[in-house]
Amino acid sequence: MIMKHLVAGLLLWWGITSSVYAQLPPKRELRAVWIATVENIDWPSRRGLSTEQQKQEFINILDQQQRNGMNAVVVQVRPVADAFYASAFEPWSEYLTGAQGQAPNPYYDPLAFMIEETHKRGMEFHAWFNPYRAMFNVRRSSITPDHITRLKPQWFVTYGDTKYFDPGLPEVRQYVLQIVTDVVKRYDIDAVHFDDYFYPYRIPGKEFPDYSSYRRYGNNMMRDDWRRQNVDTIIQMIGRAIKTAKPWVKFGISPFGVWRNHDKDPEGSYTHGGQTNYDDLFADVLKWLRNGWIDYVAPQLYWESGHRLVAYEVLLDWWAKHGYGRHVYIGHGAYRINSSAAWRNPAELPQQVSEARTLNTVQGSIFYSAKSFNGNPRGIEDSLRNHFYRYPALRPLMPWLEGQQAPKSPYFIDAFERPQGLELYWADDDTSHRTRQYVLYRFDSSEVINLKDPTKILSILPQMPDPHYTDAAYVKGRHYVYVVTALDRLQNESLASDPLRMEIVNGRTRFLFP
Repeated sequence: MIMKHLVAGLLLWWGITSSVYAQLPPKRELRAVWIATVENIDWPSRRGLSTEQQKQEFINILDQQQRNGMNAVVVQVRPVADAFYASAFEPWSEYLTGAQGQAPNPYYDPLAFMIEETHKRGMEFHAWFNPYRAMFNVRRSSITPDHITRLKPQWFVTYGDTKYFDPGLPEVRQYVLQIVTDVVKRYDIDAVHFDDYFYPYRIPGKEFPDYSSYRRYGNNMMRDDWRRQNVDTIIQMIGRAIKTAKPWVKFGISPFGVWRNHDKDPEGSYTHGGQTNYDDLFADVLKWLRNGWIDYVAPQLYWESGHRLVAYEVLLDWWAKHGYGRHVYIGHGAYRINSSAAWRNPAELPQQVSEARTLNTVQGSIFYSAKSFNGNPRGIEDSLRNHFYRYPALRPLMPWLEGQQAPKSPYFIDAFERPQGLELYWADDDTSHRTRQYVLYRFDSSEVINLKDPTKILSILPQMPDPHYTDAAYVKGRHYVYVVTALDRLQNESLASDPLRMEIVNGRTRFLFP
């Protein structure tokens, strides 16, 4: 009897996973991972590592996530009014060196280094800021004498063990705007990213102590409405400032998974979340999407399928219907693997990714967080590498961003058979310097050239002075057709090159260049 149930269970699991993996992958999809720095969650692994150790750890994370198929990283660069970059306004983070204000030694700029290494791998870099958290723990956080909490103590309130900027103060909004704009202007980031911490999560029995700013600026509004207005204002300000400085830099928000419960609002989800964005964090994310103040939303759907209060599938469907033309990326709780019986099911997370892919208003996934993949728990890396992310993907387009134009088409110039495979060389005449990456496709000679088929993508490569690629899977004697295209930084794809074909003449391969 036990064996019978075991076999039945295995067959059921195989049926589920087989259906999960049967889908043809999308050609365009955001595949990203959060890299948290606060409390050294992901990087650096501990405080006080040498410069070389810090660099090597970050390179290792990028290489691992590139093997997992990711095409973007979301890196926390300002966890608590501090900086993982050279800032004229805020001190070096204690999570780097162990003491706030202490620069890396030997000196380097971690943000510049991280962006360079990320772009070198053809991945997008989203700079993740926490706008309002100023001290993670008031009892043990390292604080410099010139930290903003000491220079402007009137801007801050303490709630629980954490010190926060008061979102109700206009000067606070201007300060946070200055911090974000400074990074946008000085660094080659691809996006600005905020997570779910606006007003903090409620502590039972304690009210957020913004009485003074409410009395001063409340204008007879209900306090909850006034708080939402404060957050609306800074989101609108920052969105506008980003696009003024660099129109191609995206602005994304990763909110708590429940906007509002249906029993509070007919537009809300059929959930029973204990706290919500609208009512507790005072973040009206739907308003930001409707008004086009943000470019993407990545709701944190960290519950399992069938959860009795906040089921993954219910929230997935709800967010898919509330993107208002902006991108929706699903935040997956990879950190929850092994946390409960539901998450110990090796099909749980793959099933979530699969379900998200079935919805044409969902454009990708972000996983929290990088270290959750270490050790390949429940085979999650195998699932990504061998199935979901087996083939590369271009990132989805944002047609509403200004100044987009696909680069000129590249063209093949040479090919050589080598012991390690077929070496391909191409060039382009892109004098506008729009080209950031190349997409190399391979077809059998009997196949129709169809650039919509992502399984034909050999590789997505960064722009380089002498573009080339070695096709290690090349089989001598087979007839292939190669095509290459170019991408700009927003992933607009050029027209295809003329195809490189081959033929066998007297037992020798001859390449037919256009």
